[in-house]
Amino acid sequence: MDLAGRLAEYALSVKHQNLDERTAKEIKARLVDALGCAIGAFDEGPVAMARRFASKASDRGPSTLLGTGSASAPPVATFVNGLMMRYFDFNDTYLSKEPAHPSDNLAPCLAVSQAEGAGGKELMAAAVAAYEIQCRLCDAADIRHRGWDHVNYGLVSASLAAAKLMGLGAGESTQAVNIALNGHIAMRQVRAGELSMWKGASFANAARNAVFAAMLAREGMTGPSPIFEGEMGFFKQVSGPFTLDVEGFGGRNGKYKVAETYVKYWPAEYHAQTAVWAALEIRKKVKDMGRVESVLVETHEAGYTILAKDKEKWAPRTKETADHSLPFIVGMALLHGTVDNSTYGDDNISDRGNLAFVKKIKAAEDPALTAMYPGAMANRLTVKEKGGKETSAQVDVPRGHPGNPMGREEIEAKFLKLASGKVKGSEAREALRRLWRLEDERELGGVLSLLRVQHPSKA
Repeated sequence: MDLAGRLAEYALSVKHQNLDERTAKEIKARLVDALGCAIGAFDEGPVAMARRFASKASDRGPSTLLGTGSASAPPVATFVNGLMMRYFDFNDTYLSKEPAHPSDNLAPCLAVSQAEGAGGKELMAAAVAAYEIQCRLCDAADIRHRGWDHVNYGLVSASLAAAKLMGLGAGESTQAVNIALNGHIAMRQVRAGELSMWKGASFANAARNAVFAAMLAREGMTGPSPIFEGEMGFFKQVSGPFTLDVEGFGGRNGKYKVAETYVKYWPAEYHAQTAVWAALEIRKKVKDMGRVESVLVETHEAGYTILAKDKEKWAPRTKETADHSLPFIVGMALLHGTVDNSTYGDDNISDRGNLAFVKKIKAAEDPALTAMYPGAMANRLTVKEKGGKETSAQVDVPRGHPGNPMGREEIEAKFLKLASGKVKGSEAREALRRLWRLEDERELGGVLSLLRVQHPSKA
C-alpha cells in the first residue's frame, strides 16, 4: 500500500477511547492555547481582512468564525480561524528535521467538527491524529532547505483529520490526500526576506485547501496517485525519498507526538525563545543598557538561517518580519525586559532608540549549539559594556518545552491574558472549564459561543 493509503488507515484508527490520559490532557491544553491566541488576535488587520472576505464569500454556514456570532462554510471558517490562531506567532511548535506549528491543524478540526455535528471526543481524536501525522512527517524529511514551506505537511494532516471527521473510508481519505497534496504546494519564500501578512496565513490556506479536498473526495473525486512515490510525486519534486514507519506511530507501537510539542511562553519565533530567556538573565547583571557597546548572539543553524541571515531581519519593517528577527527580539528583550504582542507595533519598529540598539547586535552560528539541535534550541548572549566588562548567558531549553513544561495554571493565565478586554472574564473562565472537559461536549457551538468578542473593532 502506498504511503497516502497507510496514513489514511492510521488516521481512521485513532479513537478517543484509546487515548492515554496524558495525550488527552495535552491535546486539550493545545486547544486552550490556540483558542487564546486566536481571540487575542481578533482585532488585528489581516484577521479583519479575512473576516470581511468571509462575509462576502458566504454569510451562512455551520462553522463558527471565532470571536463572532457568525458562521461560514468549513473551508472559509478554517482559513479565518487558522489565521487567527497563527497571527501572533504564539501558538505551539514542533522542531525536528522540519519545523511546524501543529496546532494549526485545530482550525480545520473545529470547522469540520461543527459541520458534521461532532462532539469533543471526535474533535480530540481527529486533532491527535493530525498532530501525529504532521510531526512524523517533520521527523522524516527536511523540506525547508529545498525551498518548500512546512505547511505542505499540513496538507496531509489536515485533509486526513477532515476526512476522519466526515466519516470517510480509507479509500476516500487517501483521495483527499492525493487532491490536497498535488494541487497546493507552498514555497518557502513566505518566510524569506521581508515577511508579509501571508506568513500567518500560509497554513490557514493549506488547511482550507485540505478541507476542500476532503469535501471533494466525499463526492467521489479522485486525485493523482501514488502522490508520494509517483514518477512526478512528492518524493521526486519536493522532499526527496524517505521512509515512514506508520506502525511506530502513537497508539500502535509508539507514543503520541502531541506531548512532544512545545507551548510558547513568548510571542516570537520558537528558535528565539531561549534568546529571550538569556536576555532576561543578562538584565539581572547589566542594569544600564545605555552602557552596552555590543551584543553577540551565538545561535544554532536554524536560529541563524531563519532569524538572522536575511538583511531584512536587521531592520524589520513589518510585524511579521519583526517577530522573526533574532536581533530585534533580543534587542527588545534587553531594553524592555519582556516581549509581548505590542513589541512588534509600528512605534517600536520605527523607534530610533530601538533601531540604534539593534545595530549594536551581531549574530553568528555556533556549530556546538547546532549539534545540540533539535533536542535543544540554545542561544548564548554576550553583552560588552563600556569599560570592557562582558556578561554572558546561555539558555538551552525554554519554558514550554517538554523538558521545561508550562503547567495548567500558566496555560490558563496565557489564555486569560490574551482574551482580556475582548471576552467577559466570567465567560472566558467558563470556556476554560468546559475546554478542560472537552470530552463531555456533545457539540462545539456552545463552548465557542462563550468566546464571542464583546466589543469588536470596526477594522
